[in-house]
Amino acid sequence: MKENKYDNPAFFEQYSKMNRSVEGLKGAGEWHAFKKMMPDFTGKRVLDLGCGFGWHCLYAVENGAERAVGVDISENMLAEARKKTDSPKISYIQQALEDIDFPDASFDVVISSLTFHYIESFTDMCHKINRSLTKGGAFVFSVEHPVFTAQGTQDWYYDEDGNKLHWPVDSYFTEGLRTANFLGEDVTKYHKTITTYVNTLLETGFELVSLVEPEPDATMLASHPDMPDELRRPMMLLVSARKK
Repeated sequence: MKENKYDNPAFFEQYSKMNRSVEGLKGAGEWHAFKKMMPDFTGKRVLDLGCGFGWHCLYAVENGAERAVGVDISENMLAEARKKTDSPKISYIQQALEDIDFPDASFDVVISSLTFHYIESFTDMCHKINRSLTKGGAFVFSVEHPVFTAQGTQDWYYDEDGNKLHWPVDSYFTEGLRTANFLGEDVTKYHKTITTYVNTLLETGFELVSLVEPEPDATMLASHPDMPDELRRPMMLLVSARKK
């Protein structure tokens, strides 16, 4: 995670053009499912890890959160997040997620969107999050699905005419470093199995509430020509847990 591609001007320019960057949560293909997994934010203290443009912090405060703290390694990301609000209830911290060290029981909700596949040790992350949560606190996160990360290149196999044949899945049980091409750059990620994600939660003081492999909603399937291919394999894994 300490790799920071988002402060590379060319990479950040490409990222800023993505639907989820321009349209916010409604431009995120998984939001229709992720939204249903969110807890009641009324009066809650919320931590957003890998907050990016700050969309989830805004959503939490708009839905009653007492305060929201967003953490991201990227100066560019946080600059955009700060442009989107002047709410005194929202604050942002520039920091690598591996380095967070919040006081015990300082948050009621922890959210993270598409971040933990950049973290080598999910176990260390879960311990830190568990300490920072109150008893019964909610932990809701999304990651790239292990079927999506397993082979590493994160691209389809094509025929000679450029048609998508199938999605490669290889070395599924060999966890660890992968290099994927994203927005024209080589990006370091860490493949983990579904077993690792779930059992790590259970072993670090959480109970599983729900697990979802989201399909695109009907609106996106109809409006984005490449979106039907997202029904051919899972791209994301959404998880809701609770501190025991």
